Amino acid sequence: MSRQKQIQLRKNVAPYEKSNTKSSMMQIINTILPFFLLWFLAYQSLSVSVWLTLLFSVIASGFVIRIFIIFHDCAHQSFFKNKKANRILGTITGIITLFAFEKWKRSHAIHHATSSNLDKRGTGDVWVMTVDEYVAASVWGRLAYRLYRNPFIMFGLGPLYLFLLSNRFNRKGARRKERLNTYLINASIAVIYGLLIWAIGWQAFLIIQLPILFISGSLGIWLFYVQHQFEDSYFENEDEWDYVKAAVDGSSYYKLPKIMQWITGSIGFHHVHHLSPRVPNYNLQKAHASTPPLQKATTITLASSLKSIRFRLYDEANRRFVSFREIKDLLSKDNPAIHKINTRRTSLQEK
Repeated sequence: MSRQKQIQLRKNVAPYEKSNTKSSMMQIINTILPFFLLWFLAYQSLSVSVWLTLLFSVIASGFVIRIFIIFHDCAHQSFFKNKKANRILGTITGIITLFAFEKWKRSHAIHHATSSNLDKRGTGDVWVMTVDEYVAASVWGRLAYRLYRNPFIMFGLGPLYLFLLSNRFNRKGARRKERLNTYLINASIAVIYGLLIWAIGWQAFLIIQLPILFISGSLGIWLFYVQHQFEDSYFENEDEWDYVKAAVDGSSYYKLPKIMQWITGSIGFHHVHHLSPRVPNYNLQKAHASTPPLQKATTITLASSLKSIRFRLYDEANRRFVSFREIKDLLSKDNPAIHKINTRRTSLQEK
């Protein structure tokens, strides 16, 4: 895509970057209020059936995902026109979703600025190793990566790590505003959870809240993972990296059933979102439908997205994701490629 076409593409999407207060308020009403209602119904149903309570918790977890999308838009300053309003709502939704707003806002902005850039990985993204890096890594390095990419760890233990550890502590060197926001959200969570446990008992609280957090957390990680981990996803080194190509070719269009599209706040139009993060979630589909070049983005469905679980390493030579099994032969001790990779690695370290 030529530079002129890239500029025109961004101009075509620009009209959809304007937030609409009425649409935003409607989303708050049809998302946050139903979540609290479902939580209440889950508690009330405990006297009837634990299974009924679990059903309400499962449904509520879907609304937590939708609340997170509102949180996400606030981080991009796209949900409201006013920055302060975005920050206040972002903090409130951060309390509900257990995410530190200012901290996540920063790391997510870095993710957008470096997505698909092989030389700037590591902040706000999923850990991706190239084939060369994996082959040259130590046994312990490979083991760590294999554990990280294991579905049971990523989608099973991942939510626990996010909610209990990663989101609860400030990064080293965080600014005062970021630190205070994390403290405020942590303190609010502690007070609210403490009051709920005092009011209904810790057993009832855990029966309701744990499924909500685990299911929403697992599905949230899956959405973030699958939209960049498709077979022919775009990755490039810094000197060749291009923002527009990273957005359109490095992010997918996750075509979901309508009810799931609603629950996920249309984040499936991820290529549109990466091209223009200021487009609020309720305008993503409109921007996609009115911009023909965006309709050529890689489309994945609920069924085809399951294949992404086997995409573990990025093959720079062939510009695609591969499985561990596909590069098994490269790990042979007699393979001259390993010596070549290690030599190059040592040379780079010496420089």
